[in-house]
Amino acid sequence: MPRKKETITLSIPTGIREQLEEIACRLGIFWGKSPSVSGLLVAIAQQQPEIKKLFTLTPDQVAALQQAAKILIDMGYIGEAHTLLNLLLEQGNLETPLQQALTGLLNQPSEAWRSQIEQFRRNYQPFQLLYGNAQGENLAFTVRYAEISFEEKRYYLNIWCEETQDIRNPDFPELLHNRCLRLDRINRVEPINGHWRHEGLDFLKVYLHFFRGMVKAYEPRPNDISDEVIGDVRQVVRRVPNPFWLIREVLRYGEDCVVVSPENVRSQVRENLKTLCQRYDLKVDS
Repeated sequence: MPRKKETITLSIPTGIREQLEEIACRLGIFWGKSPSVSGLLVAIAQQQPEIKKLFTLTPDQVAALQQAAKILIDMGYIGEAHTLLNLLLEQGNLETPLQQALTGLLNQPSEAWRSQIEQFRRNYQPFQLLYGNAQGENLAFTVRYAEISFEEKRYYLNIWCEETQDIRNPDFPELLHNRCLRLDRINRVEPINGHWRHEGLDFLKVYLHFFRGMVKAYEPRPNDISDEVIGDVRQVVRRVPNPFWLIREVLRYGEDCVVVSPENVRSQVRENLKTLCQRYDLKVDS
C-alpha cells in the first residue's frame, strides 16, 4: 500500500529552486533522473546522513579552527576554546586520530594559567610550576623569571628556573636554567617567597649572515641586538635564549642564512644538516 504523502506550497525567490536542485544533485537526491527538491526537504527534516555534508568543514577550515582553539587555550579563554573544539568534533568530519586528539584536549582539565602568570610577572612574584612534559614525566620548577612568546603556531612560556637536573646532556650549558614550556601542559602554579630575576633569561649572542634576497627581505626580530649590511652580506646579532627556535628558522632559509658564531650553535646546525642528509641517503664529508 503506497505511503500517504502531504503536499505543501513554497513561496521562494527567483533562482532559489535552481540552487536547491543543485544541492540535491550534489547530495545525490533524485526523482528519476532529475534532482528532487522534495527529497532534499525530507532529508533535511529527517537529518539523514547525507545532509551532514552540507555543514562539513573543509580541511582548511578545520586547520584554522584547531589553531584558533589552541591559541584561545593558551590565552586563557577556555570556554571559547571548548566551543570551537565542539564545533570541530560535530562538523569537522575528522579522521580518527585527530578526533581522538581533540576529544582528549576537550576533556583535559584546563586553567587560565596565562592570566595568573601574567599577574605574577607584573608583581615580580616568583612561583612554583608543576609541568607534564611530552615524555609523561611530571616536573616541578622554581621560577624566578617568566615571559610568554609566540613561536611558529602557538604561545610558549619561557622561564628561568633553579632546577637543572632534568637536562641530562646539555648542548648549551650557558642556558641550563632556561626552559620553554607549553601552556597547555602546565598542571599548577603557586606563588612562593624569594627574589625575582630582573635580568631575565640567560642568552647566547648569535651572529647570523644573510645572503642574496634575504639581504633585503629579512625582517628584524625583537631580540636583534644589531643589524647592518656589509657588502653583499647582512649581519644580524641576536640574543637567543633558546637555540631550538633559531635553528628551525635558519634551516628554513636554506643557503641564504648561516650561523657564524658561537661555535656550539653553528655545530648544532651542522649536525642537524648531517642527520637530514642521512635520512635521504646522501653522503656528507665530515
